[in-house]
Amino acid sequence: MKTILRLVVLVAMILLVGVAHAGDTLHGAGATFPYPVYSAWAYEYNKISGVKLNYQSIGSGGGQRQITNRTVDFGASDAPLKPEKLAELKLYQFPAIIGGVVLVVNISRVKGGQLKLDPDTLCKIFLGDIKYWDDPRLAKINPALKLPHKKITVVHRSDGSGTTAIFTKYLSGVCPEWNTKVGAGKAVKWPVGIGGKGNEGVANYVKRVKNSIGYVEFAYAKQNRLAHTLLKNAAGNFVEPSLKTFKDAAATGDFDPKKDFYLWLTNAPGKNSWPIAGATFILLAKEKTDSNRKVVRFYDWAFKNGDKTAERLAYIPLPESLKKKVREYWKSAGIY
Repeated sequence: MKTILRLVVLVAMILLVGVAHAGDTLHGAGATFPYPVYSAWAYEYNKISGVKLNYQSIGSGGGQRQITNRTVDFGASDAPLKPEKLAELKLYQFPAIIGGVVLVVNISRVKGGQLKLDPDTLCKIFLGDIKYWDDPRLAKINPALKLPHKKITVVHRSDGSGTTAIFTKYLSGVCPEWNTKVGAGKAVKWPVGIGGKGNEGVANYVKRVKNSIGYVEFAYAKQNRLAHTLLKNAAGNFVEPSLKTFKDAAATGDFDPKKDFYLWLTNAPGKNSWPIAGATFILLAKEKTDSNRKVVRFYDWAFKNGDKTAERLAYIPLPESLKKKVREYWKSAGIY
């Protein structure tokens, strides 16, 4: 009888815990870069937990602002904050997923993977120095392509963006002229081009505007069936954006929990590394212990169950060793 009573009490406790979590809604905002994978994870998590994820894909700048103002449970940013800034704002930071920023073009009769770019030509296109697709500098590295004498339309982000931060961090590292004239950041003063809001906006513009070039997270290139370019990496090889080349870039990253995982993955040295890769990060307000535990529960579930979904959407899951570091970081913060 006592055994049956204990069992009834245990079942009742499990049901009460379930009721406590069912119907919860987590509110997040920020980077458009990881939006496709967060949405997919949220859908699956809701089915097994009853917890909803309301994620506003408004750009990394917006995500940093909203968590700083404490208007959301978590912020999301592709541009990591330095430990000093996190301490000032009383925030935690950890990586959630890794992806690649790719160049996409809309040029008649040019298919994905045909056009080659190197750091110099890419830099000069976005500076406005290379104005036409048949420029001799482009023709020299693309001898097999007949590029048209059409004016290039550059498409960039109009909002504060972590994708922009990764892209301009890369350009600043490989092109001294860009570093001097424009620099790196979530928002910069673009020398040329038109602006689109979010990765979605840039992808839509490139899709519609003939002879355009833009930069987007790889999942958006795939979803919109946009033609990607090859890019010459730090090892001197023209590489294709793919799970393999993103993984090669990610393998170079030494994420340190003592520095709140602050790290950029641009221009990685590997032979086959994609040169414009980056992690995307989650930001939590230190004092919001209860909601932090709920957010951590979601990402812990995603770390255990979401890798296949991430890869299907062309993202790189965190290596197991890094997931372990993140969990230790959560434990030390008392939210795991």
